[in-house]
Amino acid sequence: MNVKIYIMALTSLLFSVFSCSAKTKPEQAQSKVSFYELSAVSLFGDEIDFSIFKGKNVLIVNTASKCGFTPQYAELEELSKKYKNNLVVIGFPANNFMNQEPGSNEDIASFCEVNYGVTFLMTEKVSVKGNDMHPVYQWLSDKEKNGWNNQEPKWNFHKYLIDENGELVGVFASKVKPLDEQITSLL
Repeated sequence: MNVKIYIMALTSLLFSVFSCSAKTKPEQAQSKVSFYELSAVSLFGDEIDFSIFKGKNVLIVNTASKCGFTPQYAELEELSKKYKNNLVVIGFPANNFMNQEPGSNEDIASFCEVNYGVTFLMTEKVSVKGNDMHPVYQWLSDKEKNGWNNQEPKWNFHKYLIDENGELVGVFASKVKPLDEQITSLL
């Protein structure tokens, strides 16, 4: 590949990852598939049935242990504790971006606990884009399912906020920190 073309492509990717800050649900948009029909498997192998989250906001974040945004684990934990009565934070470890989550589920669990004291929900390692995209991420990034958004994660720590009625209400780029007012104002 020509170096100039490679640099232009990389620059375009980085611009798209870091320039977009937030996208919120248009007033008329409505989910076509219920968020509460979804599920995932925890880092420890337990089934997480999303119907248990009815009445709560849910923040879904694709995480990685070797990313420049990895310190956001601390803010995710703080957000989870601060809003524990009406918010559930769920981390989805994924190795989709430059192999920044290479470890096993056990490695991820240990890393999160030792380095950030993570107590919020974490799923098993999944794929958040491509042909093997996890069903939750299929819902999050397909407007035919969620009612309005077609944006897949562009990098690690991309955030999706679902309100207490199971509606996707916000999509936030990696650079938007978990405690940013763009997120907390919707809680």
